[in-house]
Amino acid sequence: MNTTNKPPRRVVIAGGGTAGWMMATLMGKLLGRQLDIKLVESEEIGTVGVGEATIPALLTYHNLLGINEAEFMAATNATFKLGIKFEGWKTQGQDYFHSFGSTGNDHWSAGFQHFWLKGRAAGIARDYTDYNPETLAAYADRFGHVPRNGLNYAYHLDAGRYAKYLRAMSEGYGVQRIEGKIAAVLMDGPDGRDGDITALQMQDGSRIDGDLFIDCTGFRAMLIGEALGVGYEDWSHWLPCDRAVAVQTASVREAWPYTRSIAHPFGWQWRIPLQHRVGNGLVYSSKELSDADAPEVLKNNVEGELLIQPRVIRFLPGQRHKVWHRNCIAVGLASGFIEPLESTSIHLIQRTAIRLMQLFPTQGINPADVAEFNLQCERELIHIRDFIILHYHVTQRSDSALWNHVRTMEVPATLRHRIDLFTESARVFRPSDELFAENSWIQVMMGQGITPKSYHPVAELMGPSELNQFLVDIHTKAARIAGGLHGHQAYVEQLCAPYRHATTAQLAATPLRA
Repeated sequence: MNTTNKPPRRVVIAGGGTAGWMMATLMGKLLGRQLDIKLVESEEIGTVGVGEATIPALLTYHNLLGINEAEFMAATNATFKLGIKFEGWKTQGQDYFHSFGSTGNDHWSAGFQHFWLKGRAAGIARDYTDYNPETLAAYADRFGHVPRNGLNYAYHLDAGRYAKYLRAMSEGYGVQRIEGKIAAVLMDGPDGRDGDITALQMQDGSRIDGDLFIDCTGFRAMLIGEALGVGYEDWSHWLPCDRAVAVQTASVREAWPYTRSIAHPFGWQWRIPLQHRVGNGLVYSSKELSDADAPEVLKNNVEGELLIQPRVIRFLPGQRHKVWHRNCIAVGLASGFIEPLESTSIHLIQRTAIRLMQLFPTQGINPADVAEFNLQCERELIHIRDFIILHYHVTQRSDSALWNHVRTMEVPATLRHRIDLFTESARVFRPSDELFAENSWIQVMMGQGITPKSYHPVAELMGPSELNQFLVDIHTKAARIAGGLHGHQAYVEQLCAPYRHATTAQLAATPLRA
């Protein structure tokens, strides 16, 4: 029987981890009373679990769920994140900061960068980042919840504990967890193939029937890829890094409120500070560094005692040709993957979950909804892809084959247009549904070395004295905000203290998966 013609009532989520439990929690809260939701996972199968840096959009997801921030942070040993410090990406020894906040004040006809460029040409402008309170706070290791127009921030979190925290919430909404390994995916087509998915056959012989299936099986893509045969578009010619090796280390200093991204000849390294440890990883091209050597390279570039042994993760940058096919929707790594340079993996899980709630097939699956869902997923991922490629392509590094390749390669036409537009006129235009705002593009393009050739003539309306006062006022306000904040580590400890015991007890009742 074809399930696409009837309203789905039984939803089966294949796989747990961050993807599975984020989907289960949101679906359980919004539709748990109308649906029978089951999540299938095995404690014998580990998760990737290294997506420990997030972006501000996660606050939207948490608001939808009514999550208490302090409780969540205590449960996941989370810290605050104000942006990413890129070290050695433009050239060796030069750093820049990509903050989450706005920089300066825009005019309706032109962004702040045009006024800053005029001030820079006149010798009266400070560094571009000096007009951004998030950057000033990050470099001073400060944080605080500012009333009214507060800081834009995200979190560093323990991905395993986050999945555990969401699992407890999901089960409160009626989501049923089933332990076990999937042996086969059953379909209603000829010879049990080429049709809709009808059930998951488990290794213990049991069968889990469903109407709608969510594939959270990671890179394997057991449902959308292996069973339904949906292909995958390879983007490795633009994004040549295809490996990551990760390790956790003991903290040797107070947690800083930003992610560190450190460029290497063969790729780059992350450092993500949590309350109790530091997450470290090396993203690299297997053509430039062997899987045998990568763990040793990482161990030689970390601080503190190793808490686990390094493990190598293989991946292929790209996207699934369809994220929703028949009665199956891929979430997380099963739908595609772009390396974690801008911490977008958890965001894409969140967006897929919200998008499914918006387009949920209440009256049955119809082609128009599926087409719109897939179009939105594709458009979002291409935008993120271009933004990640930008970091590699716009560089002055020439110290290795990797950097020579990415610096000289042909990039997608969509990205080439953005680079050319900014280079010639300092202009950035962003469609309203894109993730990264204009200020993100500006910070990265200038941080990577682009100096626009001109600026908008509206900046000429300000004389030198007026422009100088305009810039001074903006910097003074940003510095005042940053200077009035608390030390980041102390602020986190004070915020989480009332919830530490309660969340520890809550999590202890939920087995932690590897």
